[in-house]
Amino acid sequence: MEEVQGVLSLALRSMHQDMSRMDRVAMNLANALTPGYKREVVVARPFGQVVNDLVSAGTVNANAAQMKVHSDFRPGSLKSTGQSLDFAIAGTGYFEVLTENGPAYTRQGNFHVDAQGRLTTAQGYPVMGQGGEIYLSSSTPTVDASGRVQDGLRQGPVTAALSAAPTASQLKVVQFDQPQSLQRLGDGLLVGGGSATVMSDADIQIQQGFLENSNVSSMQEMVQMTQTMRHFESMHKVAMGYDEMMGVAIRKLGELS
Repeated sequence: MEEVQGVLSLALRSMHQDMSRMDRVAMNLANALTPGYKREVVVARPFGQVVNDLVSAGTVNANAAQMKVHSDFRPGSLKSTGQSLDFAIAGTGYFEVLTENGPAYTRQGNFHVDAQGRLTTAQGYPVMGQGGEIYLSSSTPTVDASGRVQDGLRQGPVTAALSAAPTASQLKVVQFDQPQSLQRLGDGLLVGGGSATVMSDADIQIQQGFLENSNVSSMQEMVQMTQTMRHFESMHKVAMGYDEMMGVAIRKLGELS
């Protein structure tokens, strides 16, 4: 009887893990066309680490402890848009933006200019330069590979005194010492990642008029979905079979008594 219960518990835990994988596959497919999106995968953690965490936490949620959501931070391909306010980072790095809760980071470079002349994300968050918020008097700035922006760019509010001649500044692009610890806020924004370091000019590779595609392969996700569904169905059959065996055993015990 204990053996049957153990197999049932294993099958049910495996089915829960498959459901978690399906959730991530669905999210990846939904964001296949989202600029800069990084796919998520559910991976199994090493058994020894799982045991240590369960003991230290005093939890019985073994299923949750055995699975971990892992972000695939490999860069996506670049697509040309021809838009002056679209920027893509080729290689590593993140744009820094300012939210109501502090700095956040993104690789979605489809920026805009708001009514105040600030360079912002699609959600209206200011994009940070190395000297603060970036103000533009033109919607067609010029940006070089290291992120230096020219053609009417201003650091701080645009005033008549500042509008006499174009100035230059530089987009703030950072990298992290612990990128796997980055947490998603939604809308392509990330926080965490340990300490953020401003990248040197030589390491920054920005392409104006381009956006980074998501690194989701729809074909790969569909294969993962098919494999996960088949595995779920197999575990469901195992659970049903052992549940039936347990029912037969209980009935026979009742007949003997």
